Amino acid sequence: MSTVLFTGYPGFLGSALLPLVLEKRPGTNALCVVQERFMPLAQKRLAEQTEEHPDLDGRVELVTGDITEPGLGMDRVTDDITEVFHLAAVYDLAVPSELAYRVNVEGTRHVLDLCWSLPGLKRLQYVSTCYVSGSHHGLFLEDQLDTGQTFQNHYEHTKFEAEQLVRNAIADGLPATIYRPGIVVGDSVTGETQKFDGPYFLLQFLMKQPKYAVVPRVADPDQVRFGLVPRDFVIGAIDQLSTMDVAVGKCYALADPKAPTVRELVETFCSLLDKEPVWMRVPLKFTQVLIGLPGVERLVGFPEESVAYFAHPTVYDTTNTVTDLEGTGVSCPHFADYAPIMIEYVKMHPDVSSAAMV
Repeated sequence: MSTVLFTGYPGFLGSALLPLVLEKRPGTNALCVVQERFMPLAQKRLAEQTEEHPDLDGRVELVTGDITEPGLGMDRVTDDITEVFHLAAVYDLAVPSELAYRVNVEGTRHVLDLCWSLPGLKRLQYVSTCYVSGSHHGLFLEDQLDTGQTFQNHYEHTKFEAEQLVRNAIADGLPATIYRPGIVVGDSVTGETQKFDGPYFLLQFLMKQPKYAVVPRVADPDQVRFGLVPRDFVIGAIDQLSTMDVAVGKCYALADPKAPTVRELVETFCSLLDKEPVWMRVPLKFTQVLIGLPGVERLVGFPEESVAYFAHPTVYDTTNTVTDLEGTGVSCPHFADYAPIMIEYVKMHPDVSSAAMV
């Protein structure tokens, strides 16, 4: 009996990925490392998932641990772990430096230390982010990492440092695959999401406005592309690629090859909301300073940290992803096809917050 170790359960991606991984691995169990304060939520979610997927019954063990501690803070490590899925991270643009470094960098270092100690390890499946690109202008290749870029926040910077650790380990012989999701939104079929952030800030900002909705133009909306991807594509891609030998040592940008421009994003939302966008040219720095004033962010519902992504200078190459997923049936849906589902979910679930699991 082999075991797959998971970090990041019961997070948004980890929860959805776990049943798919075990379905493809008969005779394999899962060991999920869960922070103590998230254990009740993890137990509840596992019970719900087991009811929906009876094949999970008896195959998933939840163990208290913490990736910021050596050995992931676990009481024991079994030698039958053959695969590690490392999804745990702080996905928050406003995360403080110390916390981001402790979770994203030191946490990944501890996972790598564990991987090196496992005699039967076949592969580490590591989830990074497209936004390790930082300020890189133009096309960012899947095989690129350090191009001399700067970073807008501690999230981007620490995920960059963490991916560098994984790439160094690959160079030293560790079998691993790197996945770089874009900005993950809800399921393209159900709309389900764990938090409203990223493009949801824009959507809620537009929903609050009258027929003619004012939209700050902080960069050329026809040149800047907004890299959102639905959760089902991200987990479907990881699920498929994680079983493919060709993926060992590779990096995959799980991004939309035809990501919408900012204008397409805004006009699609406005069309579905029966609104007309009124573009107002405003410098990026001025907009950020204005939103950062006391009370303004709460009024508009648009965090200062997210504004820069509407002036993001990077376009993501997806050659590895598209090539290796060809023929699997997994591809990124078009934004226009799932935008109505996003809107409906927001309308039906006003209680969902923008808070990250930390």
